[in-house]
Amino acid sequence: MAINQEVLDEMLLPYPDKVKKNRTKHIVRKNPEEGCQQIEANTRTVPGIISQRGCCYAGCKGVVIGPIKDMITITHGPVGCAYYSWGTRRNKARADDITPPEHIYGAMCFVTDMQEPDIVFGGEKKLAKMIDEVVEMFHPRAINVCATCPIGLIGDDLGAVTKKASEKHGIPVLAYNCEGYKGVSQSAGHHIANNVLMENVIGSGDAEKNPSEFVVNLLGEYNIGGDSWEIERILNDIGYRVQGVLTGDSSVEEMKNMHIANLNLVMCHRSINYIAEMMEEKYGIPWLKINFIGVEAIKKSLRDIAQVTGDETFIRKTEEVIAREEARVLPVIEHFRKICTGKTAFAFVGGSRSHHYQYLLRDLGMEVVVAGYEFAHRDDYEGRQVIPTIKTDADSKNIPELDIKPDPELYKEAHEHLNITKEKFDEICSRVPLGNYEGMYPDMNGGTLMIDDCNHYEAEQLVKDLKPDLFFAGVRDKYIAQKMGVPAKQLHSYDYSGPYAGFNGAMNFARDVANAMTTPAWKFITPPWEKESENTGDTNA
Repeated sequence: MAINQEVLDEMLLPYPDKVKKNRTKHIVRKNPEEGCQQIEANTRTVPGIISQRGCCYAGCKGVVIGPIKDMITITHGPVGCAYYSWGTRRNKARADDITPPEHIYGAMCFVTDMQEPDIVFGGEKKLAKMIDEVVEMFHPRAINVCATCPIGLIGDDLGAVTKKASEKHGIPVLAYNCEGYKGVSQSAGHHIANNVLMENVIGSGDAEKNPSEFVVNLLGEYNIGGDSWEIERILNDIGYRVQGVLTGDSSVEEMKNMHIANLNLVMCHRSINYIAEMMEEKYGIPWLKINFIGVEAIKKSLRDIAQVTGDETFIRKTEEVIAREEARVLPVIEHFRKICTGKTAFAFVGGSRSHHYQYLLRDLGMEVVVAGYEFAHRDDYEGRQVIPTIKTDADSKNIPELDIKPDPELYKEAHEHLNITKEKFDEICSRVPLGNYEGMYPDMNGGTLMIDDCNHYEAEQLVKDLKPDLFFAGVRDKYIAQKMGVPAKQLHSYDYSGPYAGFNGAMNFARDVANAMTTPAWKFITPPWEKESENTGDTNA
């Protein structure tokens, strides 16, 4: 479905000239003849526009460190910030041999509840006291402390408080200076969380690798609705051992020993690519961008992983697992495909999901005609080849870059981690995109739209003009479409469904999408474009 330029012009028309100029840079109508078109991203939202972005604190606490099951995360700030980020993404966790039930804290909310007197006189003593109480009551293995906006404004020294507490209690107490106003979106919080985990947790363990195992880490997977359990099931069936997941259903002990992996697998490029790059610099571990959303995408990812190992046993086992799973799930998907074929969709979701889910929708015969990210950078759209051309602005400079050096004892070349020769490694790199991500742009059809930081007004106008059959978004913007009579699915926490990853997830997603579009309730909502103009009546009456 090609979108006419007139649709864009009409949408942008009400903006003041300065705002129109700004938003035009954030919107690309794909023209294959122009090659990869540049899109503006990771810049400040125009004040006054109703953005769907989150804050730096939300990206740090709510996305990256919140799912770690055996670390207590204390929000140092007002209760509202803690409540908003508490359990909202349905990051599932379960007890195992490493983490007993009493050390799983995801269902709990910890906050210093800063009040006006604390803002005036400082909250460091209150924070120190709370850490003492948490240790006394729960005996956690580690504690995170996340700063909110007021903490940065009054100047509480999180680092000093957490350092004293760590020495006092003999456990890691980590400070995250992730005040909400830092950066331009939640992406800044991802970066801060990556830095703290890399500096203080990853690589601090002393586990030794079993040379007979091929060990992988799963990065940027948050176990929403059980996604990572489904991915781990598939990887384990093939014969890989998953050392750790960042950060869905993860534990401190697992993360400490992630440096023993042969290969890092990256799901969400935006939220976790920092750690993938830093582990490559420090330990030499190569990373591979994967996508376990959609049958065809899963097959490609599994085959790429098998090719990277260079092991014929993994290659053979991969094909066996694919054949087994396809025989089981394709008939189910085909049943729902008959309902979904030919339908159109919008996708306005976070870091990589707007791209990932296009594969799954394609499996169902649907087309994504408008897609965009809330907090992406240009490389998430255009691919990593544009990174050298991205100008670092003042907001990005607020986020410290770690100076990572090769570990003198643990660093090995990438081919040594994979137990293959340098020549074999170079040959594999010519076929498999190790250390690379091509972005969403190549997978968009000609004439479709990419919109960065799509706001409430733009989403409403596009729904009105293009009349999609389904709207994929976050928890705030899904209601824009639903109020207009368009079914909407929330892809940040799946509306209490899932998993959507893996082969089982593909079946769940197909069922939910088909159900969403055939639910009788939508017959009772008349979209604005179908309503007859109403008679306003006699204003003089």
